[in-house]
Parts: sequence; C-alpha cells; structure tokens
Amino acid sequence: MSKLIRPTGYKPLLDMQQTEQGIKLIKEFFQMNLSTELRLRRVTAPLFVLKGLGINDDLNGVERPVTFPIKDLGDAEAEVVHSLAKWKRLTLAEYRIEPGYGVYADMNAIRADEELDNLHSLYVDQWDWEAVMTAEQRNLDFLKSIVSRIYSAIRRTEFLVCEHYPEIKPFLPEEIRFIESEELLQMYPDKSVKEREDLIAEKYGAVFIIGIGGKLSNGEPHDGRAPDYDDWTTPNSDGRLGLNGDILIWYPTLGRSVELSSMGIRVDKEALLRQLEIAGQSDRKELYFHKKLLAGELPLSIGGGIGQSRLCMVLLHKAHLGEIQASIWPQDMLDECASLGMAII
Repeated sequence: MSKLIRPTGYKPLLDMQQTEQGIKLIKEFFQMNLSTELRLRRVTAPLFVLKGLGINDDLNGVERPVTFPIKDLGDAEAEVVHSLAKWKRLTLAEYRIEPGYGVYADMNAIRADEELDNLHSLYVDQWDWEAVMTAEQRNLDFLKSIVSRIYSAIRRTEFLVCEHYPEIKPFLPEEIRFIESEELLQMYPDKSVKEREDLIAEKYGAVFIIGIGGKLSNGEPHDGRAPDYDDWTTPNSDGRLGLNGDILIWYPTLGRSVELSSMGIRVDKEALLRQLEIAGQSDRKELYFHKKLLAGELPLSIGGGIGQSRLCMVLLHKAHLGEIQASIWPQDMLDECASLGMAII
C-alpha cells in the first residue's frame, strides 16, 4: 500500500460510462494518427511465442515471463510476450517492408512481477510499432524527429479529448524537450533516477531522455535495457552513448512524471555483439532471432511501445490505471481507491 499515490481532493471528471467512451475515442484516434505520422500498417500480433527462440523481450532482464506447456507440441513451453520488439523486426523482414514504412500492433501482455501501483498493472497493453530505416538514418537527429512526430500525435489526441469533454483542460506543452541521461545526472547528481525524472519532467512538461541501458559516469545505468533490441552503446552526435530513450510527461493529477513510451533505434550487428558481451549473454548468438540478425537477414529499424491504458489515463485525468483497464489489484488497494474516489473497473 505504501506505493499507492493518494492525490488530495481527487474527483474524476468523467463517470464510468463517459470514461469507457473516452477510452474508445482515444484509442481509435491516436492509432490512426500514429499510423499516418510514421507510415505504419497494422499487423496481427501474438499473445505468446515459443520459449527458447530469443523472440520474447527481456525488458530489464529480471522479469519472469508467464509460461505454459502446449499439449499438441509435446508439452513444449510457450511464453506470454513482454513486448514485441524482436517479433516486429522479424515481421518487417517477412513482409518485406521498405525503408520509410513500418508496422504497428495491439500488444497485450502479462507481467506477473510488476509492482502494482497507480501506474503499473499485471496487464500491459501497448501500441507496439516498428519501422524500417536506412544506415544513414542511424543517428540522433532521426531519432529526435520520430519522437517529435509521436508527441505531435499525442497532443492532437489531447485536443480531441478536450473538445469532446470541455471539463477536461489541456496540460501538455507544445513541444517535447530532449536531454541526455548523463546530462540529467550532472544536473541532479545527488538525486535518484526517479527523482531526476520527476524534476526534469516538471521543469519542461514533456521530455525525451536519451541513452538508457549503458552505464553513466556514476557507474550505473539510468535504467535497465535488454541487450538485443535498443542500441544503447553506439555514440550519438552529442558524443554520448545511446540511440534510444523514454518519453516522459509531468502529470499534475499525481504530481509526478509518467513514462508514456520506451523506444529507440535498434541494434545492428556490431551493436548486438557489443551489448551481448557487456551483458555477459554472448551465448544468445545461437538463438533464432539473433542468428537471423547477425546473418544480415533483418532490416535496420527503429521502434518502440506506447502505453494504451497510460495514455488514456493521463488524457482523461484519471488517478489510477485501474480506472482505465480491468486487471487484478490487492484488496486493500481497492478499498483505499474506493475511499479516494477512484472507480476501479
């Protein structure tokens, strides 16, 4: 219960029926905008993949996937996906997507090790997207341009919500700011990662933190990243490591930063080998996905995930993810949420 944020005087601006209508409005409008901005085609995505192929994502490397045996495959084990970063890249190759185009999918996942609070649930839903790029585009300017286009789609969606529900007022700034994770550390050297994120998000309203996964000058990474999808070791044009990052906004309802997207330019052959060695996971070179990448059979790409429930939550000014999605929560959390006016689905 200590992780539950209790906003003072919270009162939902929409009732439960209006909230459901708002969720539908946001999801339909935003995915259309995302598809148009990045030239993405919708594809059907898996809920689970076979274990041992290297296709499932490892996130921070410690989360356990939900697994189950498949009777008709001799009890071979399947894993519920954590996200679709590697699966999408295989799909780009299979569909022969050209540079400048990509795919997106509705990703649903179960993360059984998640610490439950206002922003974290056992159930994860994202727009997972991936686009083919050229070798010349593997640079920071291209990454920033994609981030800015995604943020524009978010702001257009906020405008639509406010037009439909005048009681909801816009709060997102016109532009998103960019900051290197090392620069952020130097600004707030005595603060924790979460404190640094809150301070910079409150200062600018919306930020993209560049370079997540590699060690900073204090010997620690800003946050964990698996070694085989985002590129966090290639130097960018600012001379620091990392061609990936997170989109964060300052969320007044909870008085804290909220991550809406994790994304980045994906590893090429050299970056994959380098990051596997750093992570002590060079044995992954023998897995299906990694073999195809190292053999040059997968296109260069950029991609990420955008939280569906989180985006709906912040644009509808809700205080708890459970007001947006149906999941499982501790009973004491449910009781306190009810007392605070949070209508958990």
